[in-house]
Amino acid sequence: MTEETHQSRIESVLKKVISTVERSKQQIFEITESSRREAMAIQKEWQQVKMQVAEIIQRVDELEKKLRLSRRRLAEVSRNLRHFNEQDIRDAYEQASQYQTELTLSREREVHLRNKRDELERRLRDVMDTIKKGEAIMSQVGVVLDFLTGDVMEMEEELETAQSRQLLGLKIIQAQEEERKRVARDIHDGPAQSMANVVMRSEVLERLLTRQKIQDAHEELKELKEIVRDSLSEIRKIIFDLRPMALDDLGLIPTLRKFVDEFQKRYQLNTGLVVSGQEYPMPSSLKTALFRLIQESLVNAAKHASADYVEVKLEFSIGSIKVYVKDNGIGYKPGKKKGEHHYGIMGMQERTELLEGIMEIDSEEGKGTEVYFYIPFSPEED
Repeated sequence: MTEETHQSRIESVLKKVISTVERSKQQIFEITESSRREAMAIQKEWQQVKMQVAEIIQRVDELEKKLRLSRRRLAEVSRNLRHFNEQDIRDAYEQASQYQTELTLSREREVHLRNKRDELERRLRDVMDTIKKGEAIMSQVGVVLDFLTGDVMEMEEELETAQSRQLLGLKIIQAQEEERKRVARDIHDGPAQSMANVVMRSEVLERLLTRQKIQDAHEELKELKEIVRDSLSEIRKIIFDLRPMALDDLGLIPTLRKFVDEFQKRYQLNTGLVVSGQEYPMPSSLKTALFRLIQESLVNAAKHASADYVEVKLEFSIGSIKVYVKDNGIGYKPGKKKGEHHYGIMGMQERTELLEGIMEIDSEEGKGTEVYFYIPFSPEED
């Protein structure tokens, strides 16, 4: 068998595998989207049932009051039969009996609606779990698919061994998929949910206006305005995390100051920013890389360090940029792998290496952590 025939067969098998994986990914996507539509339908029905529960509770309260009054009337008629005719006695008895029947039926309906509401809540949780699992599987399948469809022949010329080729390719693709997943999750859990809530609230508002409940409609409009305002804020945060446009407009330091302010509010963690030396003009790619290194270091401190304070220090000089990110948290052993925290450090190390820089971590359990970056840079190169 010639080398060309062997390669042709490998390509044929690879195409079949890719085709099968693509079909599987499409099927998982369709199942996930179907579950998402089902979740929206359940949520809408659940909202309606909640309103019905509130209405029936109000109705039961009204009937209980009317029944108490009718029983008092019946007792009064029974004590003073000489003062009431036969029709008055019959009316008092029938009214009390009618309220008792309506109250019994309303209480049964209340129990039924409460059970229905609880069942819808359980169904909604189950469907949301299915959606999360579907998204996780799609992310994993996406990693495999992207790796299979990559230009393997070109990678062979650049990498020394098959093992390093596979590890590097998968790490790059996994990082891309994780970023896509994060953005999709942020949009789904933030603006998408808020917009779905706006739709449901609009339907509630429409019903209130139909019933001429102007005060309730006014309150609903106020809540709608807050939801839209929060959604806009969430969208701005997502856009800022993807690419801080202020980096090009204002520069690195003003953008970092803005980020530190937002970071303090989001994580309730006191954060300081100290800058020494002059910020020289630098390529956009370098500004972005420095920003991402500091951003990742701060997020790691917020999520894993249990710190009260974290400080970012930048030192600009003619031949280099030095960055220190120090917290007063619980610290850890740098050689010990810690899940997402470990992979975040790996990403920062890879980014630093691309800049031909140095990254060092000084940490001790119970005494905080300091992350140090040394990035060689000459303003004349810009």
